[in-house]
Amino acid sequence: MYAPDPRFESAVDRQIREAQERGEFDDLPGKGKPLPGLDGKFDENWWVRGFLRREGLSSDALLPPSVQLRKEIDRLPETVRALRDERRVRDAVEELNVRIVEHMRFPSGPRIPIRRQDPDEVVTRWRDERRGPERPAPAPPPAPVAPASERRSWWARLLGRS
Repeated sequence: MYAPDPRFESAVDRQIREAQERGEFDDLPGKGKPLPGLDGKFDENWWVRGFLRREGLSSDALLPPSVQLRKEIDRLPETVRALRDERRVRDAVEELNVRIVEHMRFPSGPRIPIRRQDPDEVVTRWRDERRGPERPAPAPPPAPVAPASERRSWWARLLGRS
């Protein structure tokens, strides 16, 4: 086994030693604190998770294209709910359909049933949500009540007496 010669100092080691002697490492943030992430269990995807967190990305970016499209189809009503006019709703559906057709031509990932979305159906659902729930028709006014002197008892009505 090869043991390095303690009298030999590489160029990198020399630069680090000289920087330490000049005190260039004295005021670094986090000095004297433990390294983050060393206290938990080992995660082989630590770098990917950290990158997604730092960049503010969703973990959906790691999914296969077929799963991503399926999730987009499922979220389509929520996506178009925020849009203001029908033209934008149709554009959003058409943009999704272009990506669906592209995936159908060159599929990758697991086989998940994916079909094009009908823009007319999406627009109809979008309109219905914007319209809100149907309000019931107002109740008719109550029938006028006859004065007590003109009312017949139930017994009199049953016997057919006036």
